[in-house]
Amino acid sequence: MLGLFLDEIVDGLAVDLGSYHFTREAVLKFARKFDPQPFHLSDEAGLAGPFGRLSASGWHTAAGWMKCYVTTNEAARAKLRAAGKRLPEVGPSPGFTNLKWLKPVYPGDVVGYRCTVTSKRELASRPQWGLVFSLNEGFNQHEELVYSFEGKVMNAC
Repeated sequence: MLGLFLDEIVDGLAVDLGSYHFTREAVLKFARKFDPQPFHLSDEAGLAGPFGRLSASGWHTAAGWMKCYVTTNEAARAKLRAAGKRLPEVGPSPGFTNLKWLKPVYPGDVVGYRCTVTSKRELASRPQWGLVFSLNEGFNQHEELVYSFEGKVMNAC
């Protein structure tokens, strides 16, 4: 995470991951390719759908988070690499819990994402690795929480 070793990561570390603009074109393109439910595909179906208008797929909201997370992480690692710092390996994520889509995301919305470290621990079975636990959130331009999940990722010690 951010080019930091496990011992450099502290509980409460909050990272602004940037934002993603959900344009009408992006909402339609994502829905056609990955989540072709009617209320994600047209204005007319959106009116009759559960959110009263065309809305982004929840998976599109999740993909926006991942895009911002990867971009932020790569930029932090590139900065450390340019300064000649040694970087830790980053492992896979063993999953997430408590995924919530709390409010619909509509075309034109801008969702800002944040990742906050909630805890960490070394792995007894792999002493060179640890797990970082985080609360991940997305807020729309009205500062309303629209998306959240609890994540975990393997990080080198």
